[in-house]
Amino acid sequence: MPFTSPFPDVEIPDLAITPFVLRHADALGDKPAIIDGPTGRTLTFAQLKAGIYATAGGLAARGFGKGDVLAILAPNLPEYAVAFHGVAMTGGTVTTINPTYTPHEVADQVTDSGASIILTIPMFMETARAAADMAGVDEIFVFGEAEGAQPFASLMGEPLPAHAPVEPREDVVVMPYSSGTTGLSKGVMLTHRNLLSNLLQTQSVMELEDDDVGIAVLPFFHIYGMQVLMNGAIAQGNTLVTMPRFDLQEFLELCQKHSVTRYYLVPPVVLALAKHPLVDRYDLSAARQVFSGAAPLGAELAAEASARIGCEVVQGYGLTESSPVTHSTPMGEFKPGSIGYLLPSQECKIVDPETGQELGIGADGELWIKGPNIMKGYLNNPEATAITVDGDGYLHTGDIGHVDADGHYYIVDRLKELIKYKGFQVPPAELEALIITHPSVADVAVIPVPDEEAGEIPKAFVVLKPDHELTEADLQAFVADQVAHYKQVRMVEFIDEIPKSASGKILRRILRDREASKP
Repeated sequence: MPFTSPFPDVEIPDLAITPFVLRHADALGDKPAIIDGPTGRTLTFAQLKAGIYATAGGLAARGFGKGDVLAILAPNLPEYAVAFHGVAMTGGTVTTINPTYTPHEVADQVTDSGASIILTIPMFMETARAAADMAGVDEIFVFGEAEGAQPFASLMGEPLPAHAPVEPREDVVVMPYSSGTTGLSKGVMLTHRNLLSNLLQTQSVMELEDDDVGIAVLPFFHIYGMQVLMNGAIAQGNTLVTMPRFDLQEFLELCQKHSVTRYYLVPPVVLALAKHPLVDRYDLSAARQVFSGAAPLGAELAAEASARIGCEVVQGYGLTESSPVTHSTPMGEFKPGSIGYLLPSQECKIVDPETGQELGIGADGELWIKGPNIMKGYLNNPEATAITVDGDGYLHTGDIGHVDADGHYYIVDRLKELIKYKGFQVPPAELEALIITHPSVADVAVIPVPDEEAGEIPKAFVVLKPDHELTEADLQAFVADQVAHYKQVRMVEFIDEIPKSASGKILRRILRDREASKP
């Protein structure tokens, strides 16, 4: 029998995501909804709602609606939420793009998602223009003004009088891209119901207060920032302070200035809170809880950060494919190393990856999750969808863990091959496919190597062609020219042969074991 949540199921209304997120906007009116950290520019709940309705009206007047896709290539800023929900109100779909991507990576996502409009900022215009040319996209809009693009403000029109008709269970509202358990990035089709379900599931456990203030240093293009921070804070009626990029001093200044109470972070930032001398200069006493996700957080590091800033530091768990949160820790119920309880309205199986047998309490196996928050599937990729979500609706997470007698879950290993660099997914296969194109490379394998600051870093094992020479720096530069910063190879080792199975599959575990045995 599958494990269930200790919390009662949540009732999920048959609603689109935007009316749910804006449910408190009229009552809150002039309360700040989103504050741009660097400038202090503020959107109140009333202004946020008005901007969303005007954006939806302008898009609808242009003929944009169900079946159309708009790509957002931007850092965190208040208008991100305006654009996101303006598209959602028309019945259209947003695809969120990592702004550190190269033009080729952006063009690939724009092409695959079918986006007809790119929305960006002046700083990223060169990338956006090059990607648009490659993808055959004619329209670029920009937050602010930039040559070669139309201002975002010109998208706004007469407010849309009512939300366009949608089928919440079927209609896809957002497509972030994820590598899943292996391979290249795929469009994760998340419906209105997926997003709404997860907000209700999460908020029923997180016990947020009306006066909570969050800080959005995690990017909105990533499902964690998009849902837990952007949509979660607005839906709860909380104030959110945005940062376009992480800078520790600015982060600490903003937390002190705005009396931030809820910190949603990734392990590298928790590491800074635990160890960096700058932290002692700032008053973080308003903090009620630090919540870490996107990558494993060590129990010792959580305890050290907790003691330093005077509040509990907990972790949760989730995936892009689950919208994202599947496990979370309520206030006061933290167990060292635990990812918390299974959220309501979900089932979880722990399965022996070799035999497929369901396991009981205390036994390590792959986590399989089922619930209303599980994705509709991967865009145009039924094969990958079938591998990831089985016929019974269970999402195979690719992570190994167990549950204890109290219902707390623990992740102990990863079945899948992804490298987690500062919470971002780095598929080894993508880097291997790139490196093998170098004229001096005969074979290559990429593995994760533990790193205190980043969590894991990509290391490439490279076999050179006979009579060819190549330095580590040369190969790193070759890769850096073609991928986003977080995907870059941080270590290179030249070896005589890549270990492989009889069928030719790279045996990365042998390389990982070899790396781990080094003094």
